[in-house]
Formats: sequence, structure tokens, C-alpha cells
Amino acid sequence: MLELKPVDRGNWEEALLLKVKKEQEHFVPSVAVSLAKVYIKPDGEDVEYLPFAIYAEGMMVGFIMHAFEEQNDNMYWINGFLIDEKHQGKGYGKRAMIEMISWIEERFPHSRETRLTVHQENQRAAVLYKRLGYLPTGDVYDGEIVYKRERIQ
Repeated sequence: MLELKPVDRGNWEEALLLKVKKEQEHFVPSVAVSLAKVYIKPDGEDVEYLPFAIYAEGMMVGFIMHAFEEQNDNMYWINGFLIDEKHQGKGYGKRAMIEMISWIEERFPHSRETRLTVHQENQRAAVLYKRLGYLPTGDVYDGEIVYKRERIQ
């Protein structure tokens, strides 16, 4: 069983210990940087950030964050997504993405799409996202390729 639980005062220190393989570090921000965004709001005051720890069979295996502007129907982002190096290759990434997409669509029924960015060298992530219905938009944000997935009605 895989589940998403909010990162809070009970699990934030464990979340900070999550890390990707050395060669993947430039693909994704650390959990600390992602958690800092919750407070700093680098994308503007209207953007809300919701960080989640990814648990499999009761063990924290990764991190994923949802960022959104509720007044818009196309500003629902998934970012800061990582599976800890010790737990990669077990299907947790795909399952966590499916869970996050479902969570967003249930919580925000007016959302038309979800978006994310992919480092252009991160081919494994690009393949996963394409399998889940994400396609490149042609836009670039902060040096990364923007992908979007239309909501399936």
C-alpha cells in the first residue's frame, strides 16, 4: 500500500533525510529546499505549497509537493518529487504520481490539468511522465521543460 501524508512537525526531520542518487541531484531540489518554498513562496503570494511524504508499507520512501493557485483552473503543479535512492526501481514513483494526480483532481474538481517540469537530461522521469499522459508544452520554466496532463473527464 502506498499513501501520501502531509509533511508536518511529526515527520519533517525524517523527510529531510531523503535523498536521490548522486548523479540525480541536479534533477530535483532537496526536500529542505522544497519545504523552504512553503514559507518563502518564491512563485508569489497566491501560490500555495502542500508538501507530502510518500509512504510504502508504513515506511517513508519519497517526497512530492503540490503547488497551486486556486483561483485558476490550469495552475496545479507537481514539484519537488523524489524517491529516496534506497527505494528507487520498485514502482513507487509511478504509484506516487498516480496518487498525487488523483488527490489533486478530487480536491480541486475545477482543475483542467496538472503540470510539472522535467530537467532535460532526466530521461527516466520524462518516460514515466509520458506514460502517465504528460506531454511537453513547448514552454521552459527555470531551465526545465514544462509538461502538462489534461484532466480525463
